[in-house]
Amino acid sequence: ITSARNPLMLHVKKLLTSRSYREKCGAFAAEGTKLLEEAVKWYPALETVVVQEGAAVCPLPEHVRVVEIPESLMRSVSQMEAPQGAIFICRLPEARGADIRPGTLLLDRIQDPGNLGTILRTADALDIPVVLLDGCADAYSPKTVRASMGAVLRTQPVHMTREEAVRRCRAQQLPLLATAMSPDAQDLRSRALSQCAVVIG
Repeated sequence: ITSARNPLMLHVKKLLTSRSYREKCGAFAAEGTKLLEEAVKWYPALETVVVQEGAAVCPLPEHVRVVEIPESLMRSVSQMEAPQGAIFICRLPEARGADIRPGTLLLDRIQDPGNLGTILRTADALDIPVVLLDGCADAYSPKTVRASMGAVLRTQPVHMTREEAVRRCRAQQLPLLATAMSPDAQDLRSRALSQCAVVIG
């Protein structure tokens, strides 16, 4: 493919820039050869890989469609200042329910995709369950996926309304703590957080 007006290129660009388009199509796009390796290893719903001419990528499953494009077109489509040679498309995971276990982190209105990705990456490394409450950034935006360093490909984030989260905590008699910058708040380090659910906003 050599034209920026090619339907696949237009599709990729919209997936990289529009949350509503991602949700409508049931797909997301991410960039980078390292992230692609994570997708191949952990995410079975990898569908298409767009590779820059001459770029080295990891071995891909047989079912994955591979399309080669020139460097100029990669620069045109990519959202990165220095494109890393590969953009890939995956199906969004199907929504799933989950119980709130002791030690769960409830993220409330974390709107910066970089911050969200960093939290998801850290939680994944420490095996801490995470629930995304209303108003959080898109877990499958390119910036979040990149900041998570592939954590969202390994561990699917769970979405829940605040009301549902509170209801589940009460049903399980699970203490629900919330972070607050106030003088009468208890020091976070003084609580046994592994036996609670903790809201961070």
